[in-house]
Amino acid sequence: MNATWKHRLPALLAALALNLLQPALAREQAVLYTTNNDSAVQALLDSGQRLDPGLKIGVVNGSSAALLKRIEAEGQAARADVFWSSQPNTLGAFTALYAPYRSPQAQAIPEAHQHPQHLWSTANIQVVVMMVNRKQLGGLKEPTRWRDLLDPAWKGRIIVGDPTATSTAYTALWGLRQLLGEEDFRRLAANLVVSRNSSAVLNQVAQGEYAVGLTFEGNAYAYVAGGQREIRLVYPADGTFVTEEALVLVKNGPNPEAGKRLYDLLLSRDTQVALLEQAYRRPSRSDIEVSAHVELPELKDIAVFPTDEQAAIAGRDAFLSAWKGLDKAL
Repeated sequence: MNATWKHRLPALLAALALNLLQPALAREQAVLYTTNNDSAVQALLDSGQRLDPGLKIGVVNGSSAALLKRIEAEGQAARADVFWSSQPNTLGAFTALYAPYRSPQAQAIPEAHQHPQHLWSTANIQVVVMMVNRKQLGGLKEPTRWRDLLDPAWKGRIIVGDPTATSTAYTALWGLRQLLGEEDFRRLAANLVVSRNSSAVLNQVAQGEYAVGLTFEGNAYAYVAGGQREIRLVYPADGTFVTEEALVLVKNGPNPEAGKRLYDLLLSRDTQVALLEQAYRRPSRSDIEVSAHVELPELKDIAVFPTDEQAAIAGRDAFLSAWKGLDKAL
């Protein structure tokens, strides 16, 4: 064998080995049911290509209620491996659908952000904000407190999602019921326009159809980062609501080992940094400083009104029943 082939042989053998491995790697597929937007999903897919290129990820999008009910309907023939993501106040109604799993990545996530029986882990933290379009205030003073929105002058100018369909809206409205009390919450409801689609809240405020939207920080901040100067995020001075967005490993999923790889990927530091920088998802890990990556306040600098997630789970049906009976602007 001449010298040239001696030098080339190791590289050729390595390339051959990689080619032989490709079919096996290609068979490692995980199916993800997700409520997250395109930016978040793309950040995950890009991270997967870097960190675990042998894992193929199939994606199905939908609302939290629709996807969890779909998993429930699929039963023993589940088609999803991982569901990402919803709040504990919604996940708690479907615990029979989850397989317990403690990821090695969970070491960097505070125990308070993990289910005690490992039925879910927090992927990111969400903060409820007012998304305000300052061009649409029409002479009204920009709100700084939740109670500012009780004025009848706001009727029909505030949009929120449907809490029976989206966990975003349920988190915001459940928190507001606790903060405002029954009578003031009734007054707020009378000013609200309700949308079945939580993404419509963002789009319609951004397009100037409504002055204020009740939503999560990460979703609204995308418009600020995109250069829409009239959009402002308001963290109400009377306290706002902080919740977790968690992921679960689906019981009886078709690809359990690949599902665990996807679960680990979602909790990894690189993925959480990518989600923060590209989709403005506040990380659950304790080893990432938010303000070092995006212009969002640190959680310690936000006035927070404490809510009880277990009470939100237990009181969900009663709250939604009462909600349906309240007068709304539309």
